[in-house]
Amino acid sequence: MPSRIPPLAITAYTATSALGRGRRAHVEALCERRSGLRGNDFTSTPLACAIGRVEGLEASPLSAGWAAYDSRNNRLAWLGLLADGFLDAARDAVARHGAARVALLAGTSTASIGSTEEAFRTLEDGRFPAALATPALHTPHSLGLFLEEVFGTRGPCSTIATACSSSAKIFAQAERLIRLGIVDAAIVAGVDTLCGSVLFGFNALELVSPEACRPFDIARRGISIGEAAGFVLLEREGSGVPRLLGYGESSDAHHMSTPHPHGLGARLALADALARAGIEARDVDYVNLHGTATVKNDEVEAALLADTFPPTTRASATKGWTGHTLGAAGILEAVISLLAIEHGFVPGTLGTRTPEPRCSAQLALANEERAVRIAASNSFGFGGNNCTLVFGSAA
Repeated sequence: MPSRIPPLAITAYTATSALGRGRRAHVEALCERRSGLRGNDFTSTPLACAIGRVEGLEASPLSAGWAAYDSRNNRLAWLGLLADGFLDAARDAVARHGAARVALLAGTSTASIGSTEEAFRTLEDGRFPAALATPALHTPHSLGLFLEEVFGTRGPCSTIATACSSSAKIFAQAERLIRLGIVDAAIVAGVDTLCGSVLFGFNALELVSPEACRPFDIARRGISIGEAAGFVLLEREGSGVPRLLGYGESSDAHHMSTPHPHGLGARLALADALARAGIEARDVDYVNLHGTATVKNDEVEAALLADTFPPTTRASATKGWTGHTLGAAGILEAVISLLAIEHGFVPGTLGTRTPEPRCSAQLALANEERAVRIAASNSFGFGGNNCTLVFGSAA
């Protein structure tokens, strides 16, 4: 088992999703039990499903200074940065530590796909139109390249693309870079936008629900896809702020799209996260579950929850509020876990009526007001690429 790690201070954080822009909007929507899911109005070809769409992206092109990076994904990143004063906090950290001492770590899975789709839809004499001909728009590192210019960082800059665990794993990479002395701070960013390839691709796998998703419900019918941007600033020190206590990563490589039937990789990621945090499962007050509302994923995670945590631990899946935001899911649900700590409540599992019997003792269907000192967040991706994060209240 890994050894306990020194906790890292979370000195700024924010999220933008179908629930709104910034932390306040998310808290208000969660407390009011107001879902961000709506009928699919994104694809020109009909597809009956619910989506979590962020308003205003089509009408918000990047300014002239960033025109070479203008894409739906980077527009969402820019809108997200403007919430909760995050852009100013990040630039301040760069000024304090030095540009070379701040890492920029991006988690995404659809960063460039939407732009490439649009370019092929609007070919001019067989070529990409001029506005979409910039190579930076068609690389998975598009998000990182754009954010590096925005923040002015010159430290390590990398992109993690491990499907649904992408923007959870960037926390682990940040911790290692800081602990090894390579940097003094890290900006972690997870951004993924809706695109046709993903919506129709998941539908081809028969994983998209025709209605709003119902995680852990015995009658669940699949996922609802959403989009989101999340940002967290990690530093060695900070007073009165929440902490990253631990993380665990694994890759069970059982199947390209189906989890290991016994959840071996997921169990290893959770165990390692608890070990690095120096805690036992009974110390965790709240677990934000991956909870995709697909039959197999929820079945495996329900068993993991029941086998690991006592009945007093509270847990919920929040994709019924936001949709599955793919590469941004890890950081969005990390932010929701931090909000649960900050505001002392457990968000319910929206849309779920009759939960899986295996996890019904721990699963919160309605919102619950209670102190949350320690929260864990699971992100279990395609190919068995798993990550669990553990957060704690201010020291």
